[in-house]
Amino acid sequence: MTNIIVAFPKAADANNIRNLLMRNGFPVAAVCTAGTQAVSHADRLGGGIVICSYKLSDMLYSQLHEYLPEGFEMLLMASRHILSGCMDNDIVCLSMPIKVYDLVNTVDMMIKAAERRKKRRREQPRERNAEETSLIKEAKCILMDRNNMTEDEAYRYIQKCSMDSSTSMVEMAQMILTMMKT
Repeated sequence: MTNIIVAFPKAADANNIRNLLMRNGFPVAAVCTAGTQAVSHADRLGGGIVICSYKLSDMLYSQLHEYLPEGFEMLLMASRHILSGCMDNDIVCLSMPIKVYDLVNTVDMMIKAAERRKKRRREQPRERNAEETSLIKEAKCILMDRNNMTEDEAYRYIQKCSMDSSTSMVEMAQMILTMMKT
């Protein structure tokens, strides 16, 4: 589930937004009145959405956005006049006064987009460093020499064995090298 931090200068406004979100099924991890509190919570949570107003008690939204750790998105709620000056593409904006429907749909859209990005990152093949690549290459060479396999067959063999044993290809290559060198 995506972490949500609500940051408004007035505690009553922040609590109203939190209650509204919670009534609509969104868990709120923290409610803050200062940007430093929001950044502190964000550092502990690791990723999510910060819903904030234009100005907090200690900083503007732009400073808060700059201090947020990677993995956090911002939803800025402000008047149309203020939003017209907000040209940062990384910040989602909602004009005040807000409609419950707009807030709920915007938060839902942001959560779904974050989940899609997270899924895409997980599905991307992990980049191997030079040492890992050389281990796999060495294991392929040994399999090719001793078992008369082509390079593709050796690679698929390492890949299948790693999947069957629930280990990474690098670990499987290390096992093959250990077994074949003795």
